[in-house]
Amino acid sequence: MRESKESLTFEVEFFGALVAQDEDFVEALMPLGDAYTKLGEYEKGLQVDLKLSRLRPRDPMVYYNLACSFSLLGEMDFAYDALKKAIELGYSDIDYMLKDTDLENLMNDAGFLDFLQRTFKGAKKRLSK
Repeated sequence: MRESKESLTFEVEFFGALVAQDEDFVEALMPLGDAYTKLGEYEKGLQVDLKLSRLRPRDPMVYYNLACSFSLLGEMDFAYDALKKAIELGYSDIDYMLKDTDLENLMNDAGFLDFLQRTFKGAKKRLSK
């Protein structure tokens, strides 16, 4: 189900007000970043994702979302770095990743499939030690 612009605007206002009271409120920052992205406000979503990466440096979903934000903004090198970190931290839902339109710019990059093969192989080696 696709959210309406009014619903997303409400989410931005609601979660934004919570973050204004506590700028490190992770449980409000996550839906705030998502709402910004769904509204097409990719730069604002990126700023939220960068903040979350500082607050939750071991969370694979935070880095996955950061990769999505960079991809949406056409920042491929940063998107690769964030996606690699997400995979190293345990992100493994490749089926979802390959369907995620937020990663479309990254997936259209000539080196994407090679990157996935190298990164998942490297992550599996580290996890098996």
